[in-house]
Amino acid sequence: MAKGELGNPKGEILNADIPLSTRSSNVPAVTYTLEHTDAGCAARVGTLSTPHGEVPLPTFMPVGTVGTVKGLTIEQVADTGASIILGNTYHLALRPGDDVVAKLGGLHDFSGWQGPILTDSGGFQIFSLAERVRITEQGASFQSHIDGARLSLTPEESIAIQEQLGSDIAMQLDHVIALPAERDVVADAMLRSVRWAERCQQAAKRGDQSIFAIVQGGLDAELRRESAERLVELDFAGYAIGGLSVGEQPDEMYECLDHTVPRLPTGRPRYLMGVGRPEDLVESVYRGVDMFDCVMPTRNGRNALAYTDSGPLRLRNECHKIDPRPLEEHCPCPACRHSRGYLRHLFTAGEMLGPVLLSIHNLTYYQRLMTEAREAIQQDRYTEFRSKKLAGWAATTAAN
Repeated sequence: MAKGELGNPKGEILNADIPLSTRSSNVPAVTYTLEHTDAGCAARVGTLSTPHGEVPLPTFMPVGTVGTVKGLTIEQVADTGASIILGNTYHLALRPGDDVVAKLGGLHDFSGWQGPILTDSGGFQIFSLAERVRITEQGASFQSHIDGARLSLTPEESIAIQEQLGSDIAMQLDHVIALPAERDVVADAMLRSVRWAERCQQAAKRGDQSIFAIVQGGLDAELRRESAERLVELDFAGYAIGGLSVGEQPDEMYECLDHTVPRLPTGRPRYLMGVGRPEDLVESVYRGVDMFDCVMPTRNGRNALAYTDSGPLRLRNECHKIDPRPLEEHCPCPACRHSRGYLRHLFTAGEMLGPVLLSIHNLTYYQRLMTEAREAIQQDRYTEFRSKKLAGWAATTAAN
């Protein structure tokens, strides 16, 4: 990576080592097959086909920001039931450098994960981590959160970096803004994101990688509609809904999905970025969303919180000290081979095994939730499934 910039503005060097067999063709690398829509709602089951395997949808993607799901081996991640993971363009381009990843065989060989990988574009990290960001029509200029170096990232550079990483799915670079904001500011960022999406599309060279577009527009129904319609005209392999789960109330997010998801084509996957709680996954699947990612299961696991059908358990609490029960009776994960009392002991003793075991449990829980959701959709009983899950979580919350 050249000093002072992320990638190469023209992509000339970054793409030079891509084999001719992987250069762009008319056959999309990633395709979606809709298999069944629940008779009582918009929840649906489908299959995402990628160069590195198939993914049953709906699905949850563990977040492997810098080429690792924090604290876990690839085998441990696979054992949770995960079939696709997420990597981050911004972080990997800064360290170790996308050129280093490419020289070590691309992100699949670099990390050891041979299943499908999605890389996000770096847009959110520019917004959330970088200092003194300056956005122009060309791209973003900012300071690295690591060493303060002056860097730039354009749509073309973002795609070139993701081609170096070799993910199956690349995300377009989008303009992420803080909310709440004035409507004209939200509209300006949304329209810029649409223009950047087209530039990402034009910059793509790999035929074994597909690009997903990102619908923006804040909580404004009309702006979301316009963003979706403009992006659908450009015909991407999939469509993400971005700019949510950034502090708005859950009901506001669900309302946004209600008027955004129906604007997206039924024959393409729908990805809600950065979400979220188990409740959010269940509600979003109900509205027709297929894919999710979030750091919550692993981050909270490292902080002694375990997700269960009876609600979250905070294992540092004294009530778990002599509790002989597992986190959940029928969970197959290694954490549930131990008592709650033992798991609490690991955290109070500062043993690294505690965060590892709870990270595994929480990822297993999320994958079980998605498996159960797919089964309920296939049997046209997702509305009942949703009601039962939400009631169980709500009862626990009320009791606490």
